[in-house]
Amino acid sequence: MVEHIPNRCFTTRLEIDMATVGSQAPSALPGGPEGHEHSPARQPPAAVPAPPTATLAASGELLRALAAPVRIAIVLQLRAGERCVHELVDALDVTQPLISQHLRVLKAAGVVRGERRGREVVYHLVDDHLAHIVVDAVAHVQEGARNE
Repeated sequence: MVEHIPNRCFTTRLEIDMATVGSQAPSALPGGPEGHEHSPARQPPAAVPAPPTATLAASGELLRALAAPVRIAIVLQLRAGERCVHELVDALDVTQPLISQHLRVLKAAGVVRGERRGREVVYHLVDDHLAHIVVDAVAHVQEGARNE
């Protein structure tokens, strides 16, 4: 159980161990293994209720599916409109097998859906929210690069 004392945050031993990086000992963490001090004037924000564990796990899986440069580029292309594989190959200048592999990952994660039209399969985003996640991530990185 995490102990609470006003103006002091305490972490469980497990959280300290998980936060340890490389050979850095828990005592080398900010505030040491006992926690850290807060300014008496600082009021912590109200606790935000966490979504159910299953929702958090599914969110993690979705983010993992988006966590590849080619998949990010595919989502950005599909944000502009539906595309078939050869259009994605041309737009992204990568091989057809690589595009197909990444589309399989995105399809399995529920990010894209394909519709057969004659001899081709045309892909589109399942939900615009997914494009917003990618666009916001790219914008965040671009803003950080400008501020350096």
